[in-house]
Amino acid sequence: MEKHILILATTHDFLWKFEREDVNLLQQMGFVIHYATNIKEPTYVSYKKDIQRMGVQIHHIEIARSPFLLRDNCKALQQLLQLIDRYSIQAIHCHTPVGGLLGRLAGRLCRNLSPLILYTAHGFHFYRGSPLFNRLVYYQVEKKLANDTDVLIVINGEDFKAAQKFHLKPGGRLYQIPGVGLDQNVFHPLPDQRRNVLRDQLGIGNHDFFLLSVGELNENKNHRVVLEALAEMKRQHKDLSHIRYGICGDGFLHGRIQQWIQEWGLEKQVILFGYRTQVSEILGCADASVLSSKREGLGMAGLESLAMGVPVLAADNRGTREYMVHGQNGFVCERNEAAAFIEGIEFFLRLGPEERAMIRDRCCESAKPFAKAYTNAIMQEIYAEVNRRIEQRMYKPSYKNQHHHGGI
Repeated sequence: MEKHILILATTHDFLWKFEREDVNLLQQMGFVIHYATNIKEPTYVSYKKDIQRMGVQIHHIEIARSPFLLRDNCKALQQLLQLIDRYSIQAIHCHTPVGGLLGRLAGRLCRNLSPLILYTAHGFHFYRGSPLFNRLVYYQVEKKLANDTDVLIVINGEDFKAAQKFHLKPGGRLYQIPGVGLDQNVFHPLPDQRRNVLRDQLGIGNHDFFLLSVGELNENKNHRVVLEALAEMKRQHKDLSHIRYGICGDGFLHGRIQQWIQEWGLEKQVILFGYRTQVSEILGCADASVLSSKREGLGMAGLESLAMGVPVLAADNRGTREYMVHGQNGFVCERNEAAAFIEGIEFFLRLGPEERAMIRDRCCESAKPFAKAYTNAIMQEIYAEVNRRIEQRMYKPSYKNQHHHGGI
């Protein structure tokens, strides 16, 4: 008898970017893996064929990023229920906020199959300092949905502390993992010669200070505050001729960011690299990276930078608190204060060669606890328990086989 598990997320590229290690673990345990997602949701690169080559069955559902798009999400819920029934899904692993909502509602509604429900929260929306609405509404929603959750997985200490107050299903377990896992085969310091060649190809001079952001161009990633900092430095007549700020990513704020660059006269300082599937070599060329997000569940871009020996100019949030040590592996500042980012930029500019070498070593060391081997070990434990419970159900003797019937 086959074992079927469903992975659920809003956008189809989520699995390729973040869940390939989990897919490998599940396949080793003999699971048939289904992936329910919105294939029509716009993405910069299509990974559909790559996912199918992994042996994963993809199913389109009308799931929307916003929980308030009720028509789409109600249709997606019905499609989920049909999938669960059609393939006799025995476990659902939900990701992304709306995926977590619909997956757990589906689990509640199909009690005849009673699939095990796993939810990985990549950052609760009721984080410390979040809007009052988030703390009043999203907290209550997560608290209620926890009642339908067998395994709840979080990626930072603040969320773990909050989740400890939830009541999971009887026998349910709470875990904390160090994110999706850092691939140290990809993210490691570049040899100086290679770094110099790549900087030259990017048009970055040997004596330039190269600052880099990696992330989608949206409000949360908060690129504006870095541009404001550079603009303020220019207004203060500080020499920016040797400062270059690169941004890897694309998104709906692309036009606005271009407009700010032009309005503030930063065309010579700022480079928009666009969406890149491989950022490690560009990142390895940077003198420092910027993670200016208003909120992060963990912030893999920051960890990838540290693993490459590149210090981080980080906004203080629950994600960066997991690995940033102010003055040791970077500079931590308030997320909406341009003056604080100016102070951070000037901190890096003042570093001498010996200090740069020391901070580079500390960066690499601070990233080690987030290696994917540690995440994989915890996920192996989680999936092994899920597998045990599923097989126990599958091979549990029926009532009539538990008793001997015959003559006296």
